[in-house]
Amino acid sequence: MALTLNKQNAVIDKYYTVYLIVIACVGWSLASYDVNLLVLALPEMSKEMAISEQMLGVLGFFVYGSQFLITLIVGYSMDRVGRKLLWMICLCGTAIFTGATYFVDSFWQLVLVRALASGLAYSELAVSITLVNEQLPSKNRGLLYSIVQGGWPLGVFFASAVYMAFGHYGWRVVFLLGTIPIAIVIVGRIFIKESDRFEENVQSQGEARVNPIRMLFGNPLLKRRLLTMAVCWISYGISYVASNFYITWWLTQRKGFTGSQASELMLYCGFIGFFFYIIGGWLGEKFGRKKVITVAAISIAPLCLLLLLSDSYWLVVAVYFLIFQVTNGIWASAGYVYQSESFPTAVRGTAIGFLSSMMVSGFVLGSLLWTLATTLHSTSATWIIVAVVGSLGMWFTLLLKDIKTGQDIDAEFKNALG
Repeated sequence: MALTLNKQNAVIDKYYTVYLIVIACVGWSLASYDVNLLVLALPEMSKEMAISEQMLGVLGFFVYGSQFLITLIVGYSMDRVGRKLLWMICLCGTAIFTGATYFVDSFWQLVLVRALASGLAYSELAVSITLVNEQLPSKNRGLLYSIVQGGWPLGVFFASAVYMAFGHYGWRVVFLLGTIPIAIVIVGRIFIKESDRFEENVQSQGEARVNPIRMLFGNPLLKRRLLTMAVCWISYGISYVASNFYITWWLTQRKGFTGSQASELMLYCGFIGFFFYIIGGWLGEKFGRKKVITVAAISIAPLCLLLLLSDSYWLVVAVYFLIFQVTNGIWASAGYVYQSESFPTAVRGTAIGFLSSMMVSGFVLGSLLWTLATTLHSTSATWIIVAVVGSLGMWFTLLLKDIKTGQDIDAEFKNALG
């Protein structure tokens, strides 16, 4: 009888794991859809609302600022009130403000709505890393979570496809349409369980619950790990600005690409990139996540330098393809699981929220650095400063602990923290 029940529970757990991965992947895809739809719609928005280049900078500042603050708040709140509740709040808020974009009729309304929508959509990442990895089986955790992270390029394609199909109705309609699939995922998340680890941690602490911020910065082991990883992710954000945000402009200005050639390159990199998320997850399982993100980290600067020195069209394509996959699928699929394994349940949400915000601060610093570097009037110098030098901080991954794969996510902390 007991054997039969165990088999039934194993089957239920298997189906639940599949359901969890699908819901998380689609949710992250829709968060990506919202963020990337703004990029696609900006030209039409700017024309309709007479938005100047300076005003676009203001919009970007508030969007980044919202992502930074909301993710910090969400990260801390996960350790106080639970992961599932914050997951629902983030997606519900994204749906509301994605749909509300339809009704904006002034620049400052647009700033408010898009800042809240993008901030809540981006915070989806921190909750997903925390909740999903706490519920995935220890065996193949990294490979399974890489499927969730693969939702980002899927969202990019979803946004492009919807905009191509319905863009002639206007950008407002496209944003409104985005609320439909989000609403479906919200319903699907009703059946997602709260993390057992979180609930057990709350029960074990009772009324004397630990303040996650005090624990993170008061424990030397956790503080050192958090700050070292913060340097890595800030540096990653800086270099990402050059290799992913401004890359089409740089390719056309420095390498003689046409706009269509640059766009086509990004399209193929993104399409094939989904599979590199899976490859990154598999490599992390086989060789260890720290080794994978370290190889990715130390390869970015040389690859970016090689891209600068490349003159052949196909060599530029090949080198950039490698840069894209290293800075997206390989780094993300191994790196985010490594984040979840680096901190105990009591502070995991706060730590991951902090690191996600540090990455946004890297985006801000990278954009500022890019702007300042352009005053040198040399595309080569700008690329070296932001893409090459900016990525060197990622070499701090060499100082990170090599965490054994296949073990319980809290195994390292059961006796280490007292």
